[in-house]
Amino acid sequence: MVWIDLEMTGLDPQSDEIVEIAVIVTEADLTEIDDSLSIVIKANDAPLAAMDDVVVAMHTASGLIDEIPRGTTLSDAESRVLEYVTSHVPEPRKAPLAGSSVYVDRMFLARYMPDLDAHMHYRLVDVSSIKELTKRWYPRAYFNTPEKTGNHRALADIRESIAELRYYRDAVMVPPPGPDTSTAKELGNNHVVDHG
Repeated sequence: MVWIDLEMTGLDPQSDEIVEIAVIVTEADLTEIDDSLSIVIKANDAPLAAMDDVVVAMHTASGLIDEIPRGTTLSDAESRVLEYVTSHVPEPRKAPLAGSSVYVDRMFLARYMPDLDAHMHYRLVDVSSIKELTKRWYPRAYFNTPEKTGNHRALADIRESIAELRYYRDAVMVPPPGPDTSTAKELGNNHVVDHG
């Protein structure tokens, strides 16, 4: 899985820009394959000036606001991240993009980093979706989810998302290797939708 987190000037890919990207590649068991990569990106003046007070406060508290003027170009960041990803996942459309509320990151990747976006599988592993299901089906597990303290920096956010998914795997999912074949088949048959 390719875990990507972005920090942006806001949530609208039409007017906001990426100011930080981080990536970690993991095995299926969520073990990190290699060192991570984190890059600060210099944004244009207009999106920076248009940031709302919440975003300004968040990026100020994390220290990111001071790093943005010295950041690299969007093009350079995309090239470096794509090189990192393809060194671990050379075949296009193989690895799913993973993260928390990662559909938002995907919208920004599609607009600003189309080559990187094109390399990723169309499927997403969204920890936020699992969180929402856990909240509804396993509230005790939900209320004991590990506390997040990453301070809205991209790399810290990814590590917390990976840790959160590990927690959900341990707290609410069937332990590996899962049910035996006959039990799995019986469960599957119990959930076939009759369209007739």
